Amino acid sequence: MMDDQALLRYSRQIMLPEVDIEGQERLRGAHALIIGGGGLGSPAALYLAAAGVGKITIADADVVELSNLQRQIAHQQASIGINKARSAKASMQALNPECQVVALEQHAEGEQLLALVAAADVVLDCTDRFSSRYAINAASQQAGVPLVSGAAIRFSGQLAVFDPRDSASPCYACLYPPNDSDDEALSCAESGVMAPLVGLIGCFQAVEAFKLLSGAGKPHQGLSTFEGLSGQWRHFQVPRDPACTVCGQGG
Repeated sequence: MMDDQALLRYSRQIMLPEVDIEGQERLRGAHALIIGGGGLGSPAALYLAAAGVGKITIADADVVELSNLQRQIAHQQASIGINKARSAKASMQALNPECQVVALEQHAEGEQLLALVAAADVVLDCTDRFSSRYAINAASQQAGVPLVSGAAIRFSGQLAVFDPRDSASPCYACLYPPNDSDDEALSCAESGVMAPLVGLIGCFQAVEAFKLLSGAGKPHQGLSTFEGLSGQWRHFQVPRDPACTVCGQGG
């Protein structure tokens, strides 16, 4: 049970009827896996830690560079040269010491990735390569763990939730069949990105993870896209592909 300090810390969430004490307790007992500690992972990690998710594993093999600081808000000038997962862990625990944070300072793949996903209640894909996205999606489908996927490039962002527990929910490969994708298409290093955009999408990912873990509301369905230059949101329905090689009969 929460003590008086915890009740005060999370009071603004607890007073929401959709969350209440029960939802906050579910958050405190939950485990979120965040893969990628950069532009998307930074705000997602900070907000989930602040919101009271009991355990967060954050995985990233890269170190902080000066060019990251324009948008990757979990890191500071003093973080340059430090592994991103370790740097993000320090920021998350400075914000909320109650949150148990595990920093995985390497690229997760194969059986290790599957084990990490299977041990979590929700996975947030905050990476920027199609190869990583496909691997995370496959692990999510195999483990039966919901996946919150975000992407941001230049002035455009998108979000989708893929829930293998829902027979009508598509997976990432339904949306982007592997043979149609260019692994370099999502590289901020080559294409550039507006700083607040990654914050917007990363926060959107945190919102969806919060709902999935607390039981508040219902998960996002379909694909949402945001165009920063016009300020326009668009939403698309995305059905499951029966021929999908990951979640359909083509697998």
